[in-house]
Amino acid sequence: MQKQFLLLALFILSHFSYSQQTIGLFTNQTGQLDGYVLFSPIPSTNTYLIDKCGKLVHTWSSTYRPGQAVYLLEDGNLLRTGNTNNSILNGGGTGGIIEKIDWNGNIVWSYTISSTTECQHHDIYPMPNGNILAIVWEVHTNTEAIAEGRNPSLTNTTIWSEKIIELQPVGNNSATIVWEWHSWDHLIQDYDNTKDNYAAVADHPELIDLNFSATSMNSDWLHLNSVHYNPTLDQVLLSSHNFNEIWIIDHSTSSSQSASHSGGTQNKGGDLLYRWGNPASYDRGNPGNKKLFGQHNAYWIEPDFADENKIMVFNNQHTGNYSTVDIISPPLQTDGSYTIPSGQAYLPSASSWTYTAPSPTDFYASNISGAQRLSNGNTLVCEGTKGKFFEIDANENIVWEYINPVQLNGPISQGTVAGNNIVFRCTLYEPEYAGLAGKDLTPGAPLELNPLNYTCEMVTGIPAATENHIEIYPNPANNTLYIKGMKINAASVYDLTGQMVLKKDFNEGEQLLNIENLASGNYFLRLLKGDEFSIHRFIKQ
Repeated sequence: MQKQFLLLALFILSHFSYSQQTIGLFTNQTGQLDGYVLFSPIPSTNTYLIDKCGKLVHTWSSTYRPGQAVYLLEDGNLLRTGNTNNSILNGGGTGGIIEKIDWNGNIVWSYTISSTTECQHHDIYPMPNGNILAIVWEVHTNTEAIAEGRNPSLTNTTIWSEKIIELQPVGNNSATIVWEWHSWDHLIQDYDNTKDNYAAVADHPELIDLNFSATSMNSDWLHLNSVHYNPTLDQVLLSSHNFNEIWIIDHSTSSSQSASHSGGTQNKGGDLLYRWGNPASYDRGNPGNKKLFGQHNAYWIEPDFADENKIMVFNNQHTGNYSTVDIISPPLQTDGSYTIPSGQAYLPSASSWTYTAPSPTDFYASNISGAQRLSNGNTLVCEGTKGKFFEIDANENIVWEYINPVQLNGPISQGTVAGNNIVFRCTLYEPEYAGLAGKDLTPGAPLELNPLNYTCEMVTGIPAATENHIEIYPNPANNTLYIKGMKINAASVYDLTGQMVLKKDFNEGEQLLNIENLASGNYFLRLLKGDEFSIHRFIKQ
C-alpha cells in the first residue's frame, strides 16, 4: 500500500545542520512520508515513540532493558522483550521476558522464558491471531551433541540450539505453547558414520549440518536473531547470524510433524523449505559464494508495497567493514514450495536490490540493526551500533535522518557526542495505524536535552478520528463512494504518487463522492470534520 498522500505534511524546516549538532533530527526533507518512529535503546529501560520532527510523543517504562525486539500492536499495547540477565544463557541478544504494556504504562501481560536450560533472545513476532512467535535458546550437553555426530574437538561444555515457540497468552502472566519447532530435530553430519544422521551434507540442503560454524569456544552455535511470519504462505522466516543464512520453515505442521521430516502443506515436516546466503553451509558452495554476512532483520515485504513479498535483510559485515540493505526474490512456486537446481545452491544468484552508501564504509553496523520498506517506496534504516535512523528514497537519497540521544542514564544534551546509544532496530507506524487510533499523539519537546531551536510542523499533530466508526462503500467502486458514520466537511483523494486528484467541500447532509472521472486504480480518501480526519483506501474500477 502506498500512502504518499501524507506529502501534505507541512515541514517548515526542510533541512538543517549545525556544527554543534550531535544528536536528534538532522534531515527532514519536505514532502516525505509522515509517521511515528518506535525504538527501545538497548542501554535503557524505556521505549520511545517520536514523530518525524524528532519530538517525543510517548514513553513506556519497564523494569528491564530490551531483549531485544519491540512492537506496537494494533490494539494499542506495546509488545516488548526484556533482558532478565540470565547468568547461564548470557550471549548477545539475551532476553528472558515478554511484556505487554498498555498506553498508560500498565503491564497487562508478561511471560518469562529464562532458566538454566532455555532463554528467549533477540526477536519475537506478533501473529495475526494474537499469538506470539519467540526465538528461544535451549541447552544440550556436549555428550548429547557428540551422540548426534558433533566433532568432539568442536564441542564446548554445552551447545545452545534453537527453538521457535508460538505462545498463546493466558491471563496476566501465563501462556500456552500451541506450536513449536526445534532445530535439533533437523540435523545432519558427515563426521561420524556410526550415528543415525550421518549422510552427505550436500545431498540434504533441507537439514542443518551439526559441525558447520561450530567451535569449542562458542556454545551459541546457530545464533538466530530474527523471526517473521507470512500468513499467506503460513511459513516462518528465520535469520541465522552464525550460518550467514536465512531459513524458511513450514508453520502449517503440527508440533509433532515439525519434529519430523514429513507433514504440513509441503510434506517436509520441520525441515528447511528454503535457505539462502551461504551455500557452503550445506556443501554446495565455498566461502567465495557467500552473500550474507552476519545479517539481521530478515522479513517479507508487505503486499502492495514496492518489492512486495520479497525478503529484505540488513547485511551487516561485508569484507571491508561496510553494510548493505538487500532484497532477494526466492524461487517461490505457486504451491508455496521453493525450487533448487540439482546439485546446486538455492537461487537467486544475487540480490535484486542493494543499498550501499556512496562511500561504502560510511554505512557500517557490525551487529544488530534493521531496515523497513515503507508504503511510499522509501526505506527506513536503523544503523543500530550508532543509534542512527535514516530514510532513503527510491533514488537512494537520504530524506530523513535522526540520531538517538538516549544513553544509559537517559537523554543527553545537544552538543554531547553520543556513545552508548545503540538500538536493536526501529519501526515507522503511519498515522492511520490501528494501534494509534484514539491515542493522544500531541508532540512534546525533542527527546534530547537542550535541543536546538527549530520549527517543524507535521500533519501528525492533528488528532485522527477513529476509523472503526466510518464506512465507505462500495469498495471497489465505479462512479460513487458513499460515506457512513461521520458527518464530514471535506474530502480529498490522493493517488499512489501522493498527488491530490480530487477535492470536495460537503454541504450539510451530503454523504457521497463522485469518482467517475478518476482512472481505474488504488486511491486514498482523506475525510475531514473540524480538526479530525480519517484516511481510507479504496479501489476505482
